[in-house]
Amino acid sequence: MSWNASSRSLRSRRPTRKNRTPRKGRGQFSDWRAPLQQRTDPDLLRNVVSGVLVVDKPVGLTSHDVVQIIRRGTGIRRSGHAGTLDPRASGVLVVLLGPAVRLSEWVASSDKRYMATLRLGAATDTYDAEGRITDETPCPDISEEGFRALLKQFVGEIEQVPPPYSAVRVKGKRAYELARKGQKVNLKPRKITVYDLDLLEWAPPEVVLDVHCSSGTYIRSLAHDIGRALGCGAHLVGLRRTQSGRFTLRDAVPLQRLQEAFLTGDWYKYLLPAADALPDWPLVELNADEVDKVRHGHSLPSRWEGLPEGRLLRAVTEQGDLVAIMEYNAEEAVLKPKKVFFVT
Repeated sequence: MSWNASSRSLRSRRPTRKNRTPRKGRGQFSDWRAPLQQRTDPDLLRNVVSGVLVVDKPVGLTSHDVVQIIRRGTGIRRSGHAGTLDPRASGVLVVLLGPAVRLSEWVASSDKRYMATLRLGAATDTYDAEGRITDETPCPDISEEGFRALLKQFVGEIEQVPPPYSAVRVKGKRAYELARKGQKVNLKPRKITVYDLDLLEWAPPEVVLDVHCSSGTYIRSLAHDIGRALGCGAHLVGLRRTQSGRFTLRDAVPLQRLQEAFLTGDWYKYLLPAADALPDWPLVELNADEVDKVRHGHSLPSRWEGLPEGRLLRAVTEQGDLVAIMEYNAEEAVLKPKKVFFVT
């Protein structure tokens, strides 16, 4: 048997309760593997739900605000977002529920994509429209083709200095706390990667860019640096995240619609399987006995061919529920659990 690394939806593989043969006994997951659409008991939902909600965050709310709304709406306290989105920004915000929050370190580090609107001719201290203008210079006479050529210097692995008004820690304090007190903030440059930087709209003094970048990229800093390269300054006036990892705006549910679903009680129709959060990872399917062993932290003798040495992979039940993140040790020919997800 070989492992499966496809990004197929695990949701489609979940059988309905009436077509399943009930399983009994320790480690057989007889109760909690019912498909989400069959779970109507609120207490049961709070205890067993593990998955992903992809939200289209509106402007004006912090990422934490959205998580709080979801906690209240679902009754699931163990929830968290995977990648902060500024209050002035909108778009894809990935929220992990239940045991799936333990996937955050990998989901949050995935690549991002943004539609960013820049205003040329003025730089601000915050690098966005909320800040105080620090420099105002007429835009140079540059053509659309010339601007596209300038953008090329920001593609690839580059060094970027975070904005002074950011959450980066400086001697135990947030940079924005020091900046608000009028203190000078000196932040070290970081290496980031911009995979693609395309001009979507050319209407000086405003331009719209499509930015595909690594996690940790500050789009505000990118806007500031582009303005500096132009010689006239620039700042960010609009930002919409269009993709986070594998999740795009097509996967995202508007927050208002999700809140309405909380009231009607069918919000779980928007919940995606936890294993879908890492679709590019290799996947192995465990039988009931293997699931029980992994749940108790035991390694498994490998019965799969072609497993990649040292690479993390997803281990799921026959119904597609995420059991563990595991690593293959070729020397011992075993799969070792790195993080185990289960319901007690």
